[in-house]
Amino acid sequence: MKKYKLITIVLLLLCSCSSDLLEQTIYIPDPDDSNLPAYTELGYNSFGVKYERMYFTATSDIVPCKIVYQNGVMSFSLNGRIGAGYYSSYYGNEEMSLIFSFPTSQMNEYQDLIVLNNTTIDLTGASCEVKMIRNSQPEVLTVLSGNLTFKRAQLLSVDDKENRAILSGTFDLKFVRNNVPEVMSNGRFDLGITDLFNLPD
Repeated sequence: MKKYKLITIVLLLLCSCSSDLLEQTIYIPDPDDSNLPAYTELGYNSFGVKYERMYFTATSDIVPCKIVYQNGVMSFSLNGRIGAGYYSSYYGNEEMSLIFSFPTSQMNEYQDLIVLNNTTIDLTGASCEVKMIRNSQPEVLTVLSGNLTFKRAQLLSVDDKENRAILSGTFDLKFVRNNVPEVMSNGRFDLGITDLFNLPD
């Protein structure tokens, strides 16, 4: 635990010195499962979830999150790779995106994301959709149960200027894909958002 705190303090000091580091994915392993990132609320641009016997995680070569708002619906996209785990040779693993779409109030810029603070989305809701993209093939999932929780949404300032929104939270999902039930568990994310794509209606 002391080692974890020391790493966190060092990373915070580094981030305060260079905003370029805020764009990178910082991976701190979960003490209970090193193939998942620890849950943090510091904008480490990381996410991870256990997917059946594999893991879907953020990587250093793919932008981990993109957010699109259109017609009252926000699409929250997690982008990374699926494989045996973070410590495998994940650059050879398959790219994947998981996109959660749900209704929200008007979103014009990243500062508006703070309305998500302490919000849980029931992914079985009729107005929600979960889509998976693998091998460049999008597929809408039949969700059996699941929640997407934004535990904390906050604004980060660098040199006394607002720089980004940080979205931190958890998710889990049971769904049917290709007529086969599948499970995602212990999902968590900690993402720094500097841009929100507001598409015309």
